[in-house]
Amino acid sequence: MTSAARPLPHWLTVCTDPAPVVVDGRLCRTRAAFFEEAARALRLPGYFGHNWDALFDCLRDAGAVSLTVTHAEDLLGAEPPRQFATLLGVFSDAAESGLTVTLCTEPEHEALLRQRVAAALA
Repeated sequence: MTSAARPLPHWLTVCTDPAPVVVDGRLCRTRAAFFEEAARALRLPGYFGHNWDALFDCLRDAGAVSLTVTHAEDLLGAEPPRQFATLLGVFSDAAESGLTVTLCTEPEHEALLRQRVAAALA
């Protein structure tokens, strides 16, 4: 005999999507720091080369990954703007393999972050 499924409590979710990987932008103001944090958070293999091509290769091979960057206003903030553009390009290319990215920031930083993103994607 089968019984009807009981509804889940409001605080509990069951899903088949993997949990997002979280990277803290405050820890990623430089390329080197970003690569270290990405390697940790994404559990990249030991042979990860700490460069843009290697990051793309690892993201492509990872398949469906949901990446969230908190404090995204600080992401690569100590680097020239072209480095942020390169990162977004890597994310864009890896999206074809299932990567999704969410850049999170506080309301007071949102306009500036949107401007940075727009400039990098132009």
